[in-house]
Amino acid sequence: MTGLHSFRSLCRAMALGFARDRGALFFTILFPLMFLVLFAGLFADQGTSKVKVIQVGPAAILDGAVAGGGGELARVMEVTRSSDRAGALDEVAKGDADAVVEQRGGELVVHYSAADSVKSGTVRGLMNAIVQEANIAASGRPAAYRLTAAQVEDDSLTAIQFFTPGLLGWALASAGVFGASQTLVTWRTKGILRRLRLSPAPVSAVFGARVTVSVGIALVQLALFLLVARLPFFNLQLKGAWWMCVPMVVAGVLAFLAIGTVIGAWAKTQEAAQTVGQLVVLPMAFLGGSFFPLDVAPTWMRTVSHVFPLRYLNEGMLDVMARGQGPASALPEIGVLLAIALAGTFIALRLFRWDDA
Repeated sequence: MTGLHSFRSLCRAMALGFARDRGALFFTILFPLMFLVLFAGLFADQGTSKVKVIQVGPAAILDGAVAGGGGELARVMEVTRSSDRAGALDEVAKGDADAVVEQRGGELVVHYSAADSVKSGTVRGLMNAIVQEANIAASGRPAAYRLTAAQVEDDSLTAIQFFTPGLLGWALASAGVFGASQTLVTWRTKGILRRLRLSPAPVSAVFGARVTVSVGIALVQLALFLLVARLPFFNLQLKGAWWMCVPMVVAGVLAFLAIGTVIGAWAKTQEAAQTVGQLVVLPMAFLGGSFFPLDVAPTWMRTVSHVFPLRYLNEGMLDVMARGQGPASALPEIGVLLAIALAGTFIALRLFRWDDA
């Protein structure tokens, strides 16, 4: 009972200490939320980039495809008209447009640049499809085969659904690594650890209270992120097994606390702990998929990202929050995070010391 009473008292004292620390409140809660509002607002209307096509002169085939496309063609292709053929070709050469299209009798001519093979291939594919549709319409014979395309993600997958888990993961990593490392160094250099060791409170209650308060703060962060992201302006859609974010957050906090404890057990000063923490958190945030999707990153970056635990937290939350996958999809990521937490705890115990003597 003494241990339980000490645990409750320590939890309450640590929680009140955090609530009264304006700096900690700002950088742990408000600062990441500011990034969420900023990034989600800036990229709210950004979608997949369209192919930019300049139509020179009359092109009945292209006009008919755009008019009869029911808006589907307009989602992937932006057509502008120009009478200046040389100027239009120059825009393609400079990369300001993806293709110039002109019609010569029954021939649709596409001018493209080989500098961007992806865009040029997309343009040629679109124009080929348009010509084939025109041939079918001219012959009066229906096509024997049809192509139906379906997006694997829900239509509601927007910028807010990427930034919510990504920036939350970054906030949790920062709070866990810096909070644990700075607290441990401060307690050791000021002799608090030595006094705690001699106090009636069990050591397990002290560190258990620290972990419990950190998890509680992280769950509050999760609730605030979801509350802000679901405002009508951002309109975050939560479907399926989104509630798996809760165990994901808990596993992530344990992993980041373990990393922070390793740094705090090794570092002799707060400056050293802060420097090492920056060297861990900043690369982890950029290479772990917090600020941009790893799907568009170079192959080497995607490979390196597997080293960082933040990748697994971000990917796990994206799977259940944005990609509509089931609860089982998050289990591998949770397992990796818990394994990192165990490994970090083992290393921290080997490096731990009660004082600097």
